[in-house]
Amino acid sequence: MVQTQAQQAEPVIISVDRNAGDLSSSRELVVDRGLSEVAKECIDCHKTEDPGIINDWKNSRHGHVGVSCLDCHQVESDSPMATQHESIEGTDVYISVLVPPSTCASCHPVEVEQFNESGHIRAYRQIIPNAGLNALIQTHEGRDHPEFGNASDETGCMQCHGTEIKLDEDKRPISSTWPNMGMGSVYPNDSVGNCATCHTRHKFSIAEARKPNSCASCHLGPDHPNIEIFENSKHGHVFMTDSDDWNWESAPDAWEPGDYRGPTCATCHMSGIGELETTHNITERLYWNLWAKSSGVRNSSDVMSGLLGDGEKGRAKMEMVCNSCHTPLHTTNFFEQGDKAVKLYNEAYYAPALKMLEELKEKGLLKDNPWTDEFQRKYYYLWHHDGRRARQGAMMGAPDYAHWHGFFELQQLLYDLEAIHEKRISTGTID
Repeated sequence: MVQTQAQQAEPVIISVDRNAGDLSSSRELVVDRGLSEVAKECIDCHKTEDPGIINDWKNSRHGHVGVSCLDCHQVESDSPMATQHESIEGTDVYISVLVPPSTCASCHPVEVEQFNESGHIRAYRQIIPNAGLNALIQTHEGRDHPEFGNASDETGCMQCHGTEIKLDEDKRPISSTWPNMGMGSVYPNDSVGNCATCHTRHKFSIAEARKPNSCASCHLGPDHPNIEIFENSKHGHVFMTDSDDWNWESAPDAWEPGDYRGPTCATCHMSGIGELETTHNITERLYWNLWAKSSGVRNSSDVMSGLLGDGEKGRAKMEMVCNSCHTPLHTTNFFEQGDKAVKLYNEAYYAPALKMLEELKEKGLLKDNPWTDEFQRKYYYLWHHDGRRARQGAMMGAPDYAHWHGFFELQQLLYDLEAIHEKRISTGTID
């Protein structure tokens, strides 16, 4: 049960049924509409100083039920993020500029717990031990100019992956770590994640998070063109044709076919459909890890593992999603097609490329700098760019990405790698 600070009005009782027909799964939030005097002061000031923030909030569900600025930004005085705005100095009210998922969990505990079990939670932490990636950013892209503050990381990588947010002496986040909308940011109180990546502040819209544009901020480009793949698919075709007329505001677990004619990213990976409950664990319905050098079936409970998840259970759940709109025959045949493409990549492209790489490494026929070595560059593109496009295109119904941006490019890269390998082995030299 959750209550805002003020006690000035009759409470609004909101019932949320997480699984229709199962009364044990329903929960109740009790939220007073009244606002405390301090909360009103926040609004009165910010509506002049930051009108966009207040307009967003007024049009949000938070605003409609009286969840105020303080309900999210107020912290205990001993919080590592605690500070006092000049308007509340000398009072017992402390605030934080940052709102970590641990705050959201006060009202949304299930969603945060599910997120913590998903691959999203490691978005930043998986980068920390990656020496090759750190060298790429700092040495090769940064050209050994530390005075520019890791610019390619700050404006690129961390805006999707997140970072460890640091504060100055006034408890304001420093520019090298914030603003960022990265999914895996680590906050000063050790909370991890960023709900506002998908439900952007200060409206926190469920409709926004359900639309593919929400995912597209990060899932795009040459190495993981998921939004382009979606647009190339028939699902994307239907979305771009009809989505203006869809119902985007249904409650969780009530957003079903009929509200929409075709799925978005959120429909397949997160939404409650039929017997499936809504989940914020985006790993839960996955079979393969399509981003890896070689795809494996998911079989790990370790959130830091590239094989996080239960592939067999994930496939069964995804089939339930598909069967909400397609016949079982259509679903079964679709996955058989996609699985063959993944196995083709694994066995016919990545395995021989890796074997050649290991032989060249053993014989000392690779350059120390991988980005000036033609073999190592092409090997990287084979798995990180073209290989991902082929696998993801095949598993998400995008023929152009499966073929022309995928396997067609892969066969050319493999021929190039074979030629370079043969020359180096026969001559015993790199050049």
